Amino acid sequence: MSSSSSSSSDIDIDIDTSNRCCYIVKIPSALLGSIMMNMDITSIVSLASTCKSLHASALHILSFIPSFILQLIRPLFPPNPYLHTIKLNCNLLNDSSTHLLLRPSLHHLYLHSCSHFTGKLLYQIGNTCPHLRSLYLGSLAHNRGSSIHIIHLQELLKGCPHLQGLFLMFDVSLFLPHNFTPLWALASHKLTSLQIGYISSLTVTQFLSPNLIPHQPSILPNILKLCLSVDYISDTMVTTISQALPSLNHLDLRDAPLIEPRITFDLTNSGLQQINQHGNLKHLSLIRSQEFILTFFRRVNDIGVLFMADKCAHMESICLGGFSRVTDTGFKTILHSCRNLYKLKVYQGAQLTNLVFHDISATSLSLTHVALKSCKLLTNHAITSLVCNVHLKVLELRDCKSLGDDALGAIASLPKLKKLLLDGSDITDVGLSYLKRGVICSLVTLSVRGCKKLTDKFISTLFNGSSKFELQELDVSNLPNLSDNGILSLAKSRIPISELRIRQCPLIGDTSVMALASMQVDDGRWHGSQLRLLDLYNCGGITQLAYKWLKKPYFPRLRRLGVTGSINRDIVDALARNRPFLQVLCRGEELGANPLVSFLVKSYLCGFAEKL
Repeated sequence: MSSSSSSSSDIDIDIDTSNRCCYIVKIPSALLGSIMMNMDITSIVSLASTCKSLHASALHILSFIPSFILQLIRPLFPPNPYLHTIKLNCNLLNDSSTHLLLRPSLHHLYLHSCSHFTGKLLYQIGNTCPHLRSLYLGSLAHNRGSSIHIIHLQELLKGCPHLQGLFLMFDVSLFLPHNFTPLWALASHKLTSLQIGYISSLTVTQFLSPNLIPHQPSILPNILKLCLSVDYISDTMVTTISQALPSLNHLDLRDAPLIEPRITFDLTNSGLQQINQHGNLKHLSLIRSQEFILTFFRRVNDIGVLFMADKCAHMESICLGGFSRVTDTGFKTILHSCRNLYKLKVYQGAQLTNLVFHDISATSLSLTHVALKSCKLLTNHAITSLVCNVHLKVLELRDCKSLGDDALGAIASLPKLKKLLLDGSDITDVGLSYLKRGVICSLVTLSVRGCKKLTDKFISTLFNGSSKFELQELDVSNLPNLSDNGILSLAKSRIPISELRIRQCPLIGDTSVMALASMQVDDGRWHGSQLRLLDLYNCGGITQLAYKWLKKPYFPRLRRLGVTGSINRDIVDALARNRPFLQVLCRGEELGANPLVSFLVKSYLCGFAEKL
């Protein structure tokens, strides 16, 4: 190898003459950025193909170009008769982009965040994509002024005869029930999975009722998976679904009542007994959300669960939320009746106690996913019994306020644990230190939100840099004793976290933002670590100074940011304009994970990465 250097000590270029490759190893990123900002999209992408350093700088620059989406979308989707799958975040797109996205060759189309589109998108898909097998549309026509007409859905169902999976993640209650029902006679008989963002229980009952009338054409005859969010889960709706869809093996129902439901609009023991009449269900989820009012399935008790369990011997996954009158007797019956159960979730289990898990080691169960939320009677003894399932990968123990350090001592023995949620528990810094025995190195997600006894010490103890971590998501929100010193310790650990939530921490201030902005990973190539989501809402010490560190070139991969808009709305709006790909939320909304992070950039450059 021969080496050549310029007179500047800041530039070092190594040239490998044996394979004619040039590697720029020490050109300051600011200099590369200044050069590339004066280039067009095509030139930047061409330059990215030459070496890894330029490839990384190109990714950084493309994140800040305001007109990037318009320039990039066309070369991403050239005429290609072999293109079968598109997955895209459409947050910046609208109806004018449909001619670029849709084509007859598509088999799978996943479009997230379609709030700027109208119902015409459904119509165009039906007209253009006759071979479509699966379709996902998120937040369609969510913006005010957008509309969806019945003819749009009609054209989609009629024009896509091969659909197997349909996921309409928007409010279909806009369609009148008497017009909505006949539409589904047009749906593909190959349709096996249907998910709807919101629909009234009355509409569900009406459009499935023809299946119960002899000699009537069957609607959705081959449905295996049904996921619905409704206004009320009622006996009538559950019975209709169970009778009308005999092949169903996956049923997921969620409601969020606006008022306390009357008996005719509620689920009772009688309705629960109608579930799984054909014995094919493998997955069952029934959740009553407290989104609007504090309400439960008050008309279901152990008797209903006992009768349901008789038909659930082959169940593999059960999720029950809001069954406040079900006691240990009902829950134990589920554990002992469902021999194949690997996933158990119980939310708002007001009468669930340690006795449910007391003899779980005597069963043949091998649980891998357990979620127990707001089960306030559970103590450390329950977790000690539960960890006999050594293959646990997901353990959610949110708002179980009686759980303490002894529970963490038991959890530390789980070698395969990937996700641990401990929100609102009674743990301390000492208890979290038990995780260092091994489980902390396997965790991908850790949440200790609202654990009031925690201080900065737990971060410096857990993440001292002596081990290799897989952690990607960390939630330390609502910790009154967490200060900038804790975030400084986290930044020094150089853990490549992609999602960090620090909301409602009164002692967190500008220093934390500066520390995260200066954090270096990937051998110093990137600043701001690999954060894609950062939630700083209502942190007591955040001032206007922090916003200077949220601008480019810091946090180059950040896509979702939560802040307090009342600090200075003009600064927040300026930040949003400065970084068009950054979604800034400032009203206290919870930041969910972005399903398709940087899809456009990664898709456009992945081909060049493989060549390097």
